[in-house]
Amino acid sequence: MLYKYTLHTSNEDFYNITQQVREAIAKSGLRTGAAVVFCPHTTAGITINENADPSVVHDMLLGLNRAFPDCAEFRHEEGNSSAHLKASTVGSSVIVIIDNGKPILGTWQGIYFCEFDPPRNREFFVKVTGDGNV
Repeated sequence: MLYKYTLHTSNEDFYNITQQVREAIAKSGLRTGAAVVFCPHTTAGITINENADPSVVHDMLLGLNRAFPDCAEFRHEEGNSSAHLKASTVGSSVIVIIDNGKPILGTWQGIYFCEFDPPRNREFFVKVTGDGNV
């Protein structure tokens, strides 16, 4: 089953989408399987990381901005090459194992939509697949 979600991003930030992924899994009715969370944008990504301390997101953004600053030598006319670099580094999808109808995540883990080129209206998809009630 494929579920589509929309998101308006106002800032470069990591947007916690864990609840939407949980909703997709619950709607699917599957007890065992996997969920693929996918971002179809080239200047945004998906990651799993700590969701307990908001300073982790701050530090990740700080690190990515230092690793991939805007650069006068970039040739891309839109001027968002650093966003493309960050998105490629983070990646466009994650896979989450489903057991007993719930995603297996660590105690401190959350699933994030990573916006690197705001403001935007974005989409992400959750594909839930599995063995049903096995």
